[in-house]
Amino acid sequence: MAVLLSREVRDGEISACGALSQIPAAGLLLARELHAPNAEILILRSAFDPFHTSRQFHFLAQRGEMGLFFVSGVQIDRHGNYNLHQLGPDPERPKARFPGGYGGGMIYYAARRTVVFRTEHTRRSLVERVDFVSAAGATPPDVLRRGHPSKMVTPKATFRFDKNAAVFKLDTIHPPWTLDDIRANTGFELDVNGAIPATPSPTEEELHVLRHVIRRRMIDTGTYAAWAQQSLGN
Repeated sequence: MAVLLSREVRDGEISACGALSQIPAAGLLLARELHAPNAEILILRSAFDPFHTSRQFHFLAQRGEMGLFFVSGVQIDRHGNYNLHQLGPDPERPKARFPGGYGGGMIYYAARRTVVFRTEHTRRSLVERVDFVSAAGATPPDVLRRGHPSKMVTPKATFRFDKNAAVFKLDTIHPPWTLDDIRANTGFELDVNGAIPATPSPTEEELHVLRHVIRRRMIDTGTYAAWAQQSLGN
């Protein structure tokens, strides 16, 4: 997933991820090492965060300077809405309550592109309609918005956001998963027309740099060091 996220980073653009974003952090560093040497990357609360407070991080997005942002959610639906607040239909009696979006909802509107990621591809995580909209994938024309979700990446597939239809559409499938597997594990209609291509596999160079160069850099800089030590070793 880190390789797929890294491929979304563009050279010369400001790309960022928030707190608790180990996989996007690795992807950002990988992109700058391989294909985007002039990208300015921001990893909140790390050695790659030039700001003294998270407020400055959010102000940068509000000024329209953030080109790409990575975000996740407990639930994500086909319309690009994500939920980081609660589970259950009654906000007064939720089945579970979560910390919330911590400014992510604003950045979802302010960044020019947002890539949504989820480390679990199941019917409980990818749903027809989220229980609570922490941030909306599409908004009315009179709502000020610089960008939209552009892509969603999971352990099984990638989706592209169709701005005209305001829905995520299946884009590629990771081998060895099949379309039937994706249908069985997705809680919303896929609306597939024609064959869906396989996701391009990571190259030997991408894997080598991720497992050696980026792993060491994350450990040395204290950027999710324990995670990098355990997860990027092979």
